[in-house]
Amino acid sequence: MISAGDFRNGVTIEFEGNIYQIIEFQHVKPGKGAAFVRTKLKNIISGGVVEKTFRPTEKCPTARIDRKDMQYLYSDGDLFHFMDTESYEQIALNADQIGDSLKFVKENEMCKVCSHNGNVFSVEPPLFVELEITDTEPGFKGDTATGATKPAVVETGAQVAVPLFVEQGDVIKIDTRTGEYLSRV
Repeated sequence: MISAGDFRNGVTIEFEGNIYQIIEFQHVKPGKGAAFVRTKLKNIISGGVVEKTFRPTEKCPTARIDRKDMQYLYSDGDLFHFMDTESYEQIALNADQIGDSLKFVKENEMCKVCSHNGNVFSVEPPLFVELEITDTEPGFKGDTATGATKPAVVETGAQVAVPLFVEQGDVIKIDTRTGEYLSRV
């Protein structure tokens, strides 16, 4: 159990039958009346954000989130298959559980599978990936004055904005959190 006075960013709690992660919190001491804690909570299963206020003495149970390294094997239609590299146990997740978190992940790469009480709710891709450009238009000389970019398709099928000097067949490094081009490899 954690009291509202001890809330910190990133803490996960169980509240009203859901699991929330604290995004923002603020201790408020008004001139008149009792102090309270104003929070922004993100539902880790649905992704919705709600604002709640708590008395500093209110207690909530902390939620234990398990993050396990698993290898992404392949997808067949609507199912995505992952394998635990220690026990070789395989699980299949549907597209609703995955979302678009695998748009930069190739087969056989490691991901973190997040679960609460055995129920998988999300997959975290590696922070940075290296992918080959499969399709892009050639850049033109003289267009570089403004730091211009052009669209490119990587080997997973995702689209990325890249600088004009990047060509088809180049391997680039991408930040999976933002989808931004970082560098050529």
